[in-house]
Amino acid sequence: MDLALRVPIADQRPRALLHGDFDGRQRPSFIVNVQKCKLICYAVMKLLCILFFLMVPCLLAKDPVYVVLWFDTEDYVDPISDDAALRIANDLTKLNVRATFKLVGERARVLEKRNRVDVIRALSHHNIGYHSNWHSVQPVPAVYLKQLGMLEGEQEFERRELAGALDVKRIFGMMPICYGQPGSSWAPQTYPALRHMGIPVYLDDGSQIGLDDQPFWYDGILTIFNLGQYAIRPDLDHEQENPAIYRKFAADAGKLADNGGGVISTYFHPTEFVHTEFWDAANFKDGEVRERGAWVLPHRRTPAEAERCFRILKEYVEQAQRTPGVQFVTAQDLLQLYRSPIPPPLAKEKAARYLKQQITFARTDAGDWSAADLLLAVLGLPPQVVDGPTARGATTYASATIPGWLFERSRKDAISFINAHHRLPSQVFVGAATLSLADFAATAAAQVLSPGPVLVEHGQIGFEKYISTDPKGAFSWPIHPKGFAAPELLDLARLQAWTLKPARFK
Repeated sequence: MDLALRVPIADQRPRALLHGDFDGRQRPSFIVNVQKCKLICYAVMKLLCILFFLMVPCLLAKDPVYVVLWFDTEDYVDPISDDAALRIANDLTKLNVRATFKLVGERARVLEKRNRVDVIRALSHHNIGYHSNWHSVQPVPAVYLKQLGMLEGEQEFERRELAGALDVKRIFGMMPICYGQPGSSWAPQTYPALRHMGIPVYLDDGSQIGLDDQPFWYDGILTIFNLGQYAIRPDLDHEQENPAIYRKFAADAGKLADNGGGVISTYFHPTEFVHTEFWDAANFKDGEVRERGAWVLPHRRTPAEAERCFRILKEYVEQAQRTPGVQFVTAQDLLQLYRSPIPPPLAKEKAARYLKQQITFARTDAGDWSAADLLLAVLGLPPQVVDGPTARGATTYASATIPGWLFERSRKDAISFINAHHRLPSQVFVGAATLSLADFAATAAAQVLSPGPVLVEHGQIGFEKYISTDPKGAFSWPIHPKGFAAPELLDLARLQAWTLKPARFK
Protein backbone atom coordinates (compact mmCIF):
# COMPACT_ATOMS: atom_id res chain seq x y z
CA MET A 1 0.00 0.00 0.00
CA ASP A 2 1.28 3.48 -0.80
CA LEU A 3 2.46 5.56 2.15
CA ALA A 4 0.43 8.51 0.97
CA LEU A 5 -2.73 6.51 1.66
CA ARG A 6 -1.86 5.91 5.28
CA VAL A 7 -2.42 9.49 6.52
CA PRO A 8 -6.19 9.57 5.99
CA ILE A 9 -6.46 6.23 7.77
CA ALA A 10 -4.46 7.60 10.69
CA ASP A 11 -6.75 10.66 10.80
CA GLN A 12 -9.64 8.38 11.80
CA ARG A 13 -8.08 7.75 15.21
CA PRO A 14 -9.20 9.75 18.31
CA ARG A 15 -7.82 13.30 18.27
CA ALA A 16 -6.20 12.72 21.69
CA LEU A 17 -4.02 10.01 20.26
CA LEU A 18 -2.97 12.30 17.45
CA HIS A 19 -1.68 14.78 20.03
CA GLY A 20 0.35 12.22 21.95
CA ASP A 21 -2.15 11.37 24.73
CA PHE A 22 -2.59 7.76 25.77
CA ASP A 23 -5.88 7.28 27.58
CA GLY A 24 -5.53 10.87 28.74
CA ARG A 25 -1.92 10.40 29.66
CA GLN A 26 1.30 11.24 27.74
CA ARG A 27 2.08 8.45 25.20
CA PRO A 28 5.21 6.49 26.21
CA SER A 29 8.16 7.51 24.01
CA PHE A 30 9.06 3.92 23.13
CA ILE A 31 5.64 3.50 21.39
CA VAL A 32 6.25 6.61 19.31
CA ASN A 33 9.72 5.36 18.38
CA VAL A 34 8.40 1.89 17.43
CA GLN A 35 5.80 3.38 15.12
CA LYS A 36 8.40 5.64 13.52
CA CYS A 37 10.65 2.60 12.96
CA LYS A 38 7.78 0.73 11.36
CA LEU A 39 7.18 3.57 8.91
CA ILE A 40 10.88 3.82 8.08
CA CYS A 41 11.21 0.04 7.62
CA TYR A 42 8.15 -0.01 5.39
CA ALA A 43 9.54 2.78 3.21
CA VAL A 44 12.93 1.08 2.95
CA MET A 45 11.37 -2.29 2.06
CA LYS A 46 9.19 -0.69 -0.58
CA LEU A 47 12.20 1.07 -2.10
CA LEU A 48 14.13 -2.21 -2.17
CA CYS A 49 11.22 -3.94 -3.90
CA ILE A 50 11.07 -1.23 -6.55
CA LEU A 51 14.82 -1.48 -7.10
CA PHE A 52 14.59 -5.28 -7.32
CA PHE A 53 11.92 -5.22 -10.01
CA LEU A 54 13.89 -2.59 -11.93
CA MET A 55 17.07 -4.66 -11.73
CA VAL A 56 15.60 -8.08 -12.54
CA PRO A 57 15.27 -7.40 -16.29
CA CYS A 58 18.86 -6.15 -16.33
CA LEU A 59 20.08 -9.22 -14.47
CA LEU A 60 18.14 -11.59 -16.71
CA ALA A 61 18.83 -9.72 -19.96
CA LYS A 62 21.33 -11.31 -22.29
CA ASP A 63 23.15 -9.91 -25.27
CA PRO A 64 21.04 -9.81 -28.44
CA VAL A 65 21.12 -12.46 -31.13
CA TYR A 66 20.46 -11.31 -34.68
CA VAL A 67 19.17 -13.49 -37.50
CA VAL A 68 20.02 -12.25 -40.97
CA LEU A 69 17.60 -13.91 -43.38
CA TRP A 70 18.61 -13.66 -47.03
CA PHE A 71 17.50 -14.97 -50.38
CA ASP A 72 19.68 -15.42 -53.47
CA THR A 73 17.14 -14.31 -56.05
CA GLU A 74 18.70 -15.60 -59.23
CA ASP A 75 16.46 -17.78 -61.44
CA TYR A 76 15.61 -15.81 -64.58
CA VAL A 77 14.70 -18.90 -66.63
CA ASP A 78 11.37 -20.05 -65.16
CA PRO A 79 8.70 -17.35 -64.54
CA ILE A 80 7.28 -19.38 -61.66
CA SER A 81 10.26 -18.21 -59.59
CA ASP A 82 8.82 -14.68 -59.83
CA ASP A 83 5.73 -15.86 -57.98
CA ALA A 84 7.85 -17.67 -55.40
CA ALA A 85 9.79 -14.49 -54.62
CA LEU A 86 6.53 -12.54 -54.41
CA ARG A 87 4.98 -15.05 -52.02
CA ILE A 88 8.04 -15.13 -49.76
CA ALA A 89 8.37 -11.35 -49.61
CA ASN A 90 4.68 -10.88 -48.78
CA ASP A 91 4.64 -13.68 -46.20
CA LEU A 92 7.60 -12.15 -44.39
CA THR A 93 6.08 -8.67 -44.50
CA LYS A 94 2.94 -10.08 -42.84
CA LEU A 95 5.19 -11.53 -40.13
CA ASN A 96 6.80 -8.09 -39.67
CA VAL A 97 10.16 -9.47 -40.77
CA ARG A 98 12.47 -7.75 -43.23
CA ALA A 99 14.85 -9.97 -45.18
CA THR A 100 17.61 -9.27 -47.70
CA PHE A 101 16.98 -10.27 -51.31
CA LYS A 102 20.18 -10.45 -53.37
CA LEU A 103 19.27 -10.09 -57.02
CA VAL A 104 21.18 -11.11 -60.10
CA GLY A 105 21.35 -8.27 -62.63
CA GLU A 106 19.64 -10.33 -65.32
CA ARG A 107 16.98 -11.39 -62.81
CA ALA A 108 16.10 -7.74 -62.20
CA ARG A 109 16.07 -6.98 -65.93
CA VAL A 110 13.78 -9.96 -66.59
CA LEU A 111 11.35 -8.82 -63.89
CA GLU A 112 11.23 -5.47 -65.64
CA LYS A 113 10.66 -7.07 -69.06
CA ARG A 114 7.88 -9.25 -67.66
CA ASN A 115 6.31 -6.16 -66.10
CA ARG A 116 6.31 -7.80 -62.67
CA VAL A 117 5.78 -4.54 -60.84
CA ASP A 118 4.12 -6.50 -58.04
CA VAL A 119 7.28 -8.50 -57.40
CA ILE A 120 9.53 -5.44 -57.57
CA ARG A 121 7.28 -3.59 -55.13
CA ALA A 122 7.08 -6.54 -52.71
CA LEU A 123 10.85 -7.07 -52.67
CA SER A 124 11.42 -3.34 -52.17
CA HIS A 125 9.87 -3.60 -48.69
CA HIS A 126 13.02 -5.55 -47.80
CA ASN A 127 16.74 -4.94 -48.29
CA ILE A 128 18.03 -5.29 -51.84
CA GLY A 129 21.44 -6.85 -52.44
CA TYR A 130 23.43 -7.87 -55.50
CA HIS A 131 24.30 -11.38 -56.65
CA SER A 132 26.42 -10.78 -59.79
CA ASN A 133 25.29 -9.79 -63.27
CA TRP A 134 24.65 -13.20 -64.88
CA HIS A 135 25.30 -15.65 -62.03
CA SER A 136 26.01 -18.93 -63.85
CA VAL A 137 26.69 -17.84 -67.43
CA GLN A 138 30.39 -18.38 -68.06
CA PRO A 139 32.80 -16.98 -67.20
CA VAL A 140 31.78 -16.75 -63.56
CA PRO A 141 33.80 -14.56 -61.15
CA ALA A 142 36.34 -17.08 -59.86
CA VAL A 143 36.98 -18.28 -63.41
CA TYR A 144 37.68 -14.86 -64.89
CA LEU A 145 39.60 -13.63 -61.82
CA LYS A 146 41.77 -16.71 -61.24
CA GLN A 147 44.62 -15.58 -63.48
CA LEU A 148 44.50 -11.91 -62.50
CA GLY A 149 46.26 -10.07 -59.70
CA MET A 150 44.61 -7.77 -57.20
CA LEU A 151 44.70 -4.58 -59.25
CA GLU A 152 43.73 -6.11 -62.60
CA GLY A 153 41.12 -8.30 -60.91
CA GLU A 154 39.52 -5.35 -59.15
CA GLN A 155 39.14 -3.51 -62.46
CA GLU A 156 37.87 -6.60 -64.28
CA PHE A 157 35.27 -7.37 -61.64
CA GLU A 158 33.97 -3.82 -61.83
CA ARG A 159 33.96 -3.93 -65.64
CA ARG A 160 31.86 -7.09 -65.69
CA GLU A 161 29.64 -6.57 -62.66
CA LEU A 162 28.99 -2.85 -62.23
CA ALA A 163 26.39 -2.74 -65.01
CA GLY A 164 24.25 -5.34 -63.25
CA ALA A 165 24.44 -3.49 -59.94
CA LEU A 166 23.38 -0.27 -61.65
CA ASP A 167 20.45 -2.09 -63.29
CA VAL A 168 19.33 -3.30 -59.89
CA LYS A 169 19.60 0.27 -58.62
CA ARG A 170 17.61 1.63 -61.56
CA ILE A 171 14.83 -0.96 -61.29
CA PHE A 172 14.52 -1.02 -57.49
CA GLY A 173 15.38 2.61 -56.84
CA MET A 174 18.26 1.86 -54.49
CA MET A 175 21.89 0.82 -54.73
CA PRO A 176 22.35 -2.75 -53.45
CA ILE A 177 23.48 -2.76 -49.84
CA CYS A 178 25.43 -6.01 -50.15
CA TYR A 179 26.98 -8.48 -52.53
CA GLY A 180 27.46 -12.22 -52.45
CA GLN A 181 29.15 -14.42 -55.03
CA PRO A 182 27.27 -16.91 -57.24
CA GLY A 183 27.74 -20.40 -55.83
CA SER A 184 31.27 -20.74 -54.47
CA SER A 185 32.76 -18.39 -57.08
CA TRP A 186 34.44 -16.21 -54.45
CA ALA A 187 37.48 -14.03 -55.10
CA PRO A 188 39.37 -11.43 -52.99
CA GLN A 189 39.57 -8.93 -55.86
CA THR A 190 35.84 -8.28 -55.41
CA TYR A 191 36.39 -6.48 -52.09
CA PRO A 192 38.16 -3.29 -53.22
CA ALA A 193 35.88 -3.24 -56.28
CA LEU A 194 32.80 -3.34 -54.03
CA ARG A 195 34.11 -0.42 -52.00
CA HIS A 196 34.58 1.55 -55.19
CA MET A 197 31.07 0.58 -56.35
CA GLY A 198 29.58 1.78 -53.06
CA ILE A 199 28.52 -1.66 -51.75
CA PRO A 200 29.65 -1.89 -48.10
CA VAL A 201 28.57 -5.42 -47.04
CA TYR A 202 29.52 -8.91 -48.21
CA LEU A 203 26.74 -11.38 -47.36
CA ASP A 204 27.03 -15.00 -48.40
CA ASP A 205 28.36 -18.38 -47.36
CA GLY A 206 31.47 -20.34 -48.26
CA SER A 207 34.69 -21.74 -46.85
CA GLN A 208 37.43 -19.61 -48.42
CA ILE A 209 37.73 -17.35 -45.38
CA GLY A 210 36.20 -17.25 -41.92
CA LEU A 211 36.76 -15.90 -38.42
CA ASP A 212 35.31 -17.61 -35.35
CA ASP A 213 31.95 -18.31 -37.06
CA GLN A 214 30.94 -14.65 -36.82
CA PRO A 215 31.06 -11.51 -39.02
CA PHE A 216 34.39 -9.81 -39.65
CA TRP A 217 35.99 -6.92 -41.49
CA TYR A 218 38.03 -7.77 -44.56
CA ASP A 219 39.49 -5.14 -46.84
CA GLY A 220 37.14 -2.54 -45.33
CA ILE A 221 33.98 -4.56 -46.08
CA LEU A 222 31.68 -5.92 -43.36
CA THR A 223 31.66 -9.63 -44.20
CA ILE A 224 28.96 -12.03 -43.02
CA PHE A 225 30.43 -15.23 -44.38
CA ASN A 226 31.27 -18.76 -43.27
CA LEU A 227 29.35 -18.60 -39.99
CA GLY A 228 29.88 -22.34 -39.47
CA GLN A 229 27.59 -23.69 -36.78
CA TYR A 230 25.60 -20.46 -36.85
CA ALA A 231 24.54 -20.92 -40.47
CA ILE A 232 21.16 -22.51 -39.79
CA ARG A 233 18.19 -23.26 -42.03
CA PRO A 234 15.26 -25.65 -41.85
CA ASP A 235 15.06 -28.57 -44.25
CA LEU A 236 12.48 -27.95 -46.97
CA ASP A 237 12.46 -31.58 -48.15
CA HIS A 238 12.79 -33.57 -44.91
CA GLU A 239 10.36 -31.91 -42.54
CA GLN A 240 10.92 -34.56 -39.88
CA GLU A 241 14.41 -33.15 -39.36
CA ASN A 242 13.19 -29.69 -38.40
CA PRO A 243 12.35 -30.21 -34.70
CA ALA A 244 16.02 -31.04 -34.12
CA ILE A 245 17.04 -28.01 -36.19
CA TYR A 246 14.76 -25.78 -34.11
CA ARG A 247 16.31 -27.14 -30.91
CA LYS A 248 19.77 -26.46 -32.32
CA PHE A 249 18.67 -22.93 -33.21
CA ALA A 250 17.51 -22.29 -29.63
CA ALA A 251 20.70 -23.78 -28.15
CA ASP A 252 22.98 -21.83 -30.49
CA ALA A 253 21.05 -18.61 -29.86
CA GLY A 254 21.49 -19.16 -26.12
CA LYS A 255 25.19 -19.79 -26.58
CA LEU A 256 25.61 -16.55 -28.50
CA ALA A 257 23.52 -14.60 -25.98
CA ASP A 258 25.74 -15.84 -23.15
CA ASN A 259 28.89 -14.76 -24.96
CA GLY A 260 28.33 -11.17 -26.03
CA GLY A 261 25.63 -11.75 -28.65
CA GLY A 262 26.10 -12.62 -32.29
CA VAL A 263 24.61 -13.42 -35.67
CA ILE A 264 22.82 -16.42 -37.12
CA SER A 265 22.74 -16.63 -40.91
CA THR A 266 19.79 -18.23 -42.71
CA TYR A 267 19.53 -18.31 -46.47
CA PHE A 268 17.37 -19.74 -49.23
CA HIS A 269 16.70 -19.31 -52.93
CA PRO A 270 13.13 -18.57 -54.03
CA THR A 271 13.62 -21.16 -56.79
CA GLU A 272 14.04 -23.85 -54.10
CA PHE A 273 10.43 -23.42 -53.06
CA VAL A 274 9.02 -24.27 -56.49
CA HIS A 275 11.69 -26.50 -58.06
CA THR A 276 13.35 -29.81 -57.23
CA GLU A 277 16.59 -28.78 -58.98
CA PHE A 278 18.44 -25.53 -59.47
CA TRP A 279 17.78 -23.65 -62.68
CA ASP A 280 21.50 -23.29 -63.46
CA ALA A 281 22.32 -26.96 -62.84
CA ALA A 282 19.78 -27.78 -65.54
CA ASN A 283 21.61 -25.55 -68.03
CA PHE A 284 25.21 -24.74 -67.09
CA LYS A 285 26.63 -27.75 -65.25
CA ASP A 286 30.42 -28.24 -65.36
CA GLY A 287 30.98 -24.96 -67.17
CA GLU A 288 28.63 -25.77 -70.03
CA VAL A 289 27.71 -22.92 -72.37
CA ARG A 290 24.32 -22.84 -74.12
CA GLU A 291 22.61 -20.43 -76.42
CA ARG A 292 19.67 -18.78 -74.68
CA GLY A 293 17.15 -20.47 -76.94
CA ALA A 294 18.43 -23.84 -75.75
CA TRP A 295 17.90 -23.16 -72.04
CA VAL A 296 15.51 -25.60 -70.37
CA LEU A 297 13.22 -25.20 -67.38
CA PRO A 298 14.20 -26.94 -64.13
CA HIS A 299 11.89 -29.63 -62.74
CA ARG A 300 9.02 -28.08 -60.79
CA ARG A 301 7.60 -29.13 -57.47
CA THR A 302 3.94 -30.04 -57.19
CA PRO A 303 1.72 -27.28 -55.75
CA ALA A 304 1.43 -29.27 -52.53
CA GLU A 305 5.20 -29.59 -52.22
CA ALA A 306 5.68 -25.88 -52.84
CA GLU A 307 3.04 -25.06 -50.24
CA ARG A 308 4.90 -27.22 -47.73
CA CYS A 309 8.10 -25.26 -48.36
CA PHE A 310 6.38 -21.91 -47.82
CA ARG A 311 4.85 -23.25 -44.61
CA ILE A 312 8.21 -24.50 -43.31
CA LEU A 313 9.77 -21.07 -43.86
CA LYS A 314 6.89 -19.43 -41.99
CA GLU A 315 7.19 -21.90 -39.10
CA TYR A 316 10.94 -21.35 -38.88
CA VAL A 317 10.51 -17.57 -38.72
CA GLU A 318 7.79 -17.86 -36.07
CA GLN A 319 9.95 -20.27 -34.07
CA ALA A 320 12.82 -17.79 -34.17
CA GLN A 321 10.52 -14.93 -33.19
CA ARG A 322 9.46 -16.85 -30.09
CA THR A 323 13.06 -17.40 -29.03
CA PRO A 324 13.94 -14.88 -26.26
CA GLY A 325 16.39 -12.20 -27.32
CA VAL A 326 16.31 -13.06 -31.04
CA GLN A 327 15.74 -10.32 -33.63
CA PHE A 328 15.60 -10.47 -37.43
CA VAL A 329 17.86 -7.96 -39.15
CA THR A 330 18.85 -6.97 -42.67
CA ALA A 331 22.29 -6.36 -44.15
CA GLN A 332 21.69 -2.64 -43.65
CA ASP A 333 20.83 -3.21 -39.99
CA LEU A 334 24.04 -5.12 -39.40
CA LEU A 335 26.07 -2.32 -40.94
CA GLN A 336 24.54 0.03 -38.37
CA LEU A 337 24.95 -2.40 -35.48
CA TYR A 338 28.68 -2.94 -35.92
CA ARG A 339 31.46 -0.48 -35.21
CA SER A 340 33.23 1.25 -38.07
CA PRO A 341 36.15 -0.54 -39.75
CA ILE A 342 38.28 2.48 -38.87
CA PRO A 343 39.57 1.70 -35.37
CA PRO A 344 40.30 4.15 -32.55
CA PRO A 345 43.82 5.62 -32.46
CA LEU A 346 46.45 3.39 -30.88
CA ALA A 347 49.78 4.43 -29.36
CA LYS A 348 52.83 3.40 -31.38
CA GLU A 349 54.27 1.45 -28.48
CA LYS A 350 51.13 -0.65 -27.96
CA ALA A 351 50.84 -1.39 -31.68
CA ALA A 352 54.52 -2.31 -31.81
CA ARG A 353 54.18 -4.79 -28.96
CA TYR A 354 51.37 -6.59 -30.80
CA LEU A 355 53.31 -6.77 -34.08
CA LYS A 356 56.53 -7.88 -32.42
CA GLN A 357 54.73 -10.77 -30.75
CA GLN A 358 52.89 -11.91 -33.90
CA ILE A 359 51.61 -10.26 -37.05
CA THR A 360 47.86 -10.71 -36.80
CA PHE A 361 44.83 -8.77 -35.63
CA ALA A 362 44.59 -7.56 -32.04
CA ARG A 363 41.33 -7.98 -30.12
CA THR A 364 41.01 -5.91 -26.93
CA ASP A 365 38.31 -4.34 -24.78
CA ALA A 366 39.26 -0.96 -26.23
CA GLY A 367 38.89 -2.03 -29.86
CA ASP A 368 40.06 -4.32 -32.64
CA TRP A 369 42.97 -3.70 -34.99
CA SER A 370 43.96 -5.62 -38.09
CA ALA A 371 47.62 -6.22 -38.81
CA ALA A 372 47.37 -3.37 -41.33
CA ASP A 373 45.86 -1.10 -38.66
CA LEU A 374 48.74 -1.93 -36.31
CA LEU A 375 51.36 -1.20 -38.96
CA LEU A 376 49.75 2.16 -39.71
CA ALA A 377 49.91 3.01 -36.01
CA VAL A 378 53.59 2.01 -35.79
CA LEU A 379 54.33 4.26 -38.78
CA GLY A 380 52.46 7.16 -37.21
CA LEU A 381 49.71 7.21 -39.85
CA PRO A 382 46.10 8.00 -38.90
CA PRO A 383 43.58 5.11 -38.79
CA GLN A 384 42.13 4.47 -42.24
CA VAL A 385 40.99 1.69 -44.58
CA VAL A 386 43.83 0.38 -46.76
CA ASP A 387 44.18 -2.69 -48.97
CA GLY A 388 46.66 -5.43 -48.33
CA PRO A 389 49.77 -5.98 -50.47
CA THR A 390 49.40 -7.22 -54.06
CA ALA A 391 52.22 -9.77 -53.92
CA ARG A 392 54.31 -11.71 -51.45
CA GLY A 393 57.52 -9.73 -51.28
CA ALA A 394 60.90 -11.13 -50.36
CA THR A 395 63.70 -10.05 -48.06
CA THR A 396 66.94 -9.64 -50.00
CA TYR A 397 68.71 -7.40 -47.48
CA ALA A 398 71.58 -9.59 -46.25
CA SER A 399 72.99 -7.77 -43.22
CA ALA A 400 71.69 -8.27 -39.68
CA THR A 401 71.56 -4.52 -39.03
CA ILE A 402 70.46 -1.44 -40.96
CA PRO A 403 72.02 2.01 -40.49
CA GLY A 404 69.55 4.25 -38.71
CA TRP A 405 69.51 6.90 -41.42
CA LEU A 406 68.89 4.27 -44.10
CA PHE A 407 66.02 2.64 -42.21
CA GLU A 408 64.45 6.05 -41.62
CA ARG A 409 64.50 6.61 -45.35
CA SER A 410 62.84 3.21 -45.87
CA ARG A 411 60.21 4.03 -43.27
CA LYS A 412 59.36 7.32 -44.97
CA ASP A 413 59.23 5.56 -48.33
CA ALA A 414 56.69 3.06 -46.96
CA ILE A 415 54.57 5.91 -45.57
CA SER A 416 54.69 7.68 -48.94
CA PHE A 417 53.62 4.48 -50.74
CA ILE A 418 50.64 3.95 -48.42
CA ASN A 419 49.53 7.57 -48.74
CA ALA A 420 49.79 7.44 -52.54
CA HIS A 421 48.19 4.04 -53.20
CA HIS A 422 46.03 3.42 -50.09
CA ARG A 423 47.42 -0.08 -49.80
CA LEU A 424 50.35 -1.75 -48.09
CA PRO A 425 53.54 -2.29 -50.10
CA SER A 426 54.52 -5.85 -50.93
CA GLN A 427 58.09 -5.07 -49.89
CA VAL A 428 60.05 -2.05 -48.71
CA PHE A 429 63.33 -1.01 -50.27
CA VAL A 430 66.42 -0.66 -48.11
CA GLY A 431 68.74 0.88 -50.64
CA ALA A 432 68.73 -1.52 -53.59
CA ALA A 433 67.72 -4.48 -51.39
CA THR A 434 64.31 -5.18 -49.87
CA LEU A 435 62.52 -6.30 -46.74
CA SER A 436 59.32 -8.30 -47.10
CA LEU A 437 56.31 -6.52 -45.64
CA ALA A 438 56.26 -8.89 -42.66
CA ASP A 439 59.96 -8.36 -41.93
CA PHE A 440 59.62 -4.60 -42.36
CA ALA A 441 56.66 -4.51 -39.96
CA ALA A 442 58.52 -6.55 -37.34
CA THR A 443 61.68 -4.45 -37.73
CA ALA A 444 59.75 -1.17 -37.49
CA ALA A 445 57.93 -2.43 -34.39
CA ALA A 446 61.20 -3.44 -32.73
CA GLN A 447 62.70 -0.02 -33.54
CA VAL A 448 59.79 1.74 -31.81
CA LEU A 449 60.22 -0.40 -28.70
CA SER A 450 64.03 -0.24 -28.61
CA PRO A 451 65.45 2.85 -30.31
CA GLY A 452 69.07 2.47 -31.30
CA PRO A 453 70.80 0.15 -33.74
CA VAL A 454 68.25 -1.22 -36.19
CA LEU A 455 68.26 -5.01 -36.06
CA VAL A 456 66.49 -6.85 -38.85
CA GLU A 457 63.55 -8.79 -37.42
CA HIS A 458 61.66 -11.58 -39.15
CA GLY A 459 57.90 -11.20 -38.79
CA GLN A 460 55.73 -14.13 -37.75
CA ILE A 461 52.43 -13.98 -39.63
CA GLY A 462 49.46 -15.38 -37.74
CA PHE A 463 46.43 -14.37 -39.82
CA GLU A 464 46.87 -16.77 -42.75
CA LYS A 465 45.25 -19.62 -40.81
CA TYR A 466 41.88 -17.98 -41.41
CA ILE A 467 42.16 -18.65 -45.17
CA SER A 468 41.27 -22.03 -46.63
CA THR A 469 44.06 -24.39 -47.67
CA ASP A 470 41.79 -26.43 -49.95
CA PRO A 471 41.96 -24.84 -53.43
CA LYS A 472 39.58 -27.40 -54.92
CA GLY A 473 37.07 -28.02 -52.16
CA ALA A 474 36.65 -24.32 -51.38
CA PHE A 475 35.50 -23.72 -54.96
CA SER A 476 33.37 -26.83 -55.35
CA TRP A 477 30.25 -25.85 -57.30
CA PRO A 478 28.44 -27.75 -60.07
CA ILE A 479 28.67 -24.70 -62.36
CA HIS A 480 32.44 -24.38 -62.22
CA PRO A 481 34.33 -26.34 -64.90
CA LYS A 482 34.93 -29.93 -63.81
CA GLY A 483 37.94 -30.19 -61.49
CA PHE A 484 38.17 -26.42 -61.04
CA ALA A 485 40.65 -25.23 -58.39
CA ALA A 486 41.90 -21.73 -57.63
CA PRO A 487 45.01 -21.73 -55.40
CA GLU A 488 45.90 -18.35 -56.91
CA LEU A 489 42.81 -16.76 -55.39
CA LEU A 490 43.57 -18.21 -51.96
CA ASP A 491 47.13 -16.86 -52.19
CA LEU A 492 45.75 -13.39 -52.89
CA ALA A 493 43.27 -13.85 -50.03
CA ARG A 494 46.15 -14.47 -47.62
CA LEU A 495 47.79 -11.23 -48.69
CA GLN A 496 44.58 -9.29 -48.12
CA ALA A 497 44.24 -10.90 -44.68
CA TRP A 498 46.50 -8.11 -43.42
CA THR A 499 43.15 -6.28 -43.25
CA LEU A 500 41.27 -9.05 -41.41
CA LYS A 501 39.80 -8.40 -37.95
CA PRO A 502 36.67 -9.29 -35.96
CA ALA A 503 33.56 -7.13 -36.29
CA ARG A 504 32.31 -5.83 -32.95
CA PHE A 505 28.90 -4.52 -31.94
CA LYS A 506 28.63 -0.89 -30.94
